[in-house]
Amino acid sequence: MKYFKIITALMIAFSVSSCSSAEKNEVPGNGSVSFTIDTLATGLQNPWGMEFLPDGRVLIVERPGRLRVWENGSLHQQPVSGLPEIWAHGQGGFLDVVMHPNYDENGWLYFAYSTPGSGGGNTAIGRARLQDHALVDFEQIFLGQPFTSGGAHFGSRVVFDEDNYLFTTIGDRGQQNTAQDLGNHHGTVLRLHDDGRVPDDNPFVNEPGAMPEIWSYGHRNIQGMVFHPETGDLWTHEHGPKGGDEINVVLKGENYGWPLATHGINYNGTVITPDTTLPGKVDPILHWTPSIAPCGLDIVTSDKYPGWEGNLMVGALAGQHIQRVALEGREVVETEKLMQGFARFRAIRQGPDGYLYVLTESPGLFFRILPD
Repeated sequence: MKYFKIITALMIAFSVSSCSSAEKNEVPGNGSVSFTIDTLATGLQNPWGMEFLPDGRVLIVERPGRLRVWENGSLHQQPVSGLPEIWAHGQGGFLDVVMHPNYDENGWLYFAYSTPGSGGGNTAIGRARLQDHALVDFEQIFLGQPFTSGGAHFGSRVVFDEDNYLFTTIGDRGQQNTAQDLGNHHGTVLRLHDDGRVPDDNPFVNEPGAMPEIWSYGHRNIQGMVFHPETGDLWTHEHGPKGGDEINVVLKGENYGWPLATHGINYNGTVITPDTTLPGKVDPILHWTPSIAPCGLDIVTSDKYPGWEGNLMVGALAGQHIQRVALEGREVVETEKLMQGFARFRAIRQGPDGYLYVLTESPGLFFRILPD
């Protein structure tokens, strides 16, 4: 592995200190961490998600529809075979990969991807096992409804809770008001058994006309999701329109307001709603206005980064930085922008070694953040 130090036009390494910001909801940082970027792979095309296998391999999904393997310091040139048909349409494509919590016993890998069908396509969840360099035993366990031809807001992330329930997300698919309609999967967080069955205690199972997989609704487009290892809270972030990106704690059966309440406006400058809060709707823990376009989310639990323990690490696409969000309970007490102007940050995960691993696009990189 090669280590690159400051300073080049590509900004491959950084010495990061606290920064202040005039942006709304930004709190100046009060500490600093110096670190180096350990570049592990280059030349990736729209990488979206990663997973760390017990044998040391790392799986990386590329949105156009490829599953790549990083092993022993290099990226396999040949993608893994056996993927389902993936609809790489607009923001859709291959979106995430995660192991089953009991992977050592059952070998299941879970995938979020968009799939085509009559009327367009939508987000699906499938699972398969990895054998040599191919997927076997593939089965689709969930398919979002309805299909639409639009190319916007597919979500999607996949996480498991401590009881092995699977949580995933679908955006509003570019149709704002559908996020308030329980009769479709748009703009929702969904909860499933690991084989795709609907849990009996989901909040809308017995509501006529409601999709039984829905756990929460009123979301615009969630592309970051993680369970807090100590509290069990499900933290997410979602894209606003022009402004109004949000961080939320997702609770069973709750309505998160989109598009009835938002801090954002339409891209053409027109007003979506005069309301930023409404009775019966959950307000965000934090919102970003102007938008940073958040994508990728994890919580630091290791001691590798002094002072960052328990912090949320948020990737930003339009903002082109990583945002560190310090918490006390469910309250944001500090934020700090890291690596400003480096790239569009698509995914960030803490690896088994306790270090933070990152995927970016433009350029398409896979790297590790090493504290000096």
